[in-house]
Amino acid sequence: MKITPDTEFNGSGGQVTLREAVKQLKAHELDCTISRETLEGKVSVFAECVRRGFTPLRSEIMAAYYVAENDAAKDAFDTGLITEGELRQRQLDLARILTGTA
Repeated sequence: MKITPDTEFNGSGGQVTLREAVKQLKAHELDCTISRETLEGKVSVFAECVRRGFTPLRSEIMAAYYVAENDAAKDAFDTGLITEGELRQRQLDLARILTGTA
């Protein structure tokens, strides 16, 4: 499934497109910006979750979890708490958790 600005999902007020949801967030100054790398990672996890049949909310939670765990591992590496090998292992473990493979 390809996620586009016109993709519809169930919002609290009924069906809404992603484009409209973003407009509503911006109107209330609740939007945010993130790096392209983070966005691409999150979108790919979200799309995979939707493809596997998860609801948009569950997909969003899984994508946010992925970004948070990946960022934490990168921060630990950047501050010298873990080695590059440990960073790669954590990223592999995270991918396994999200894809359901052992």
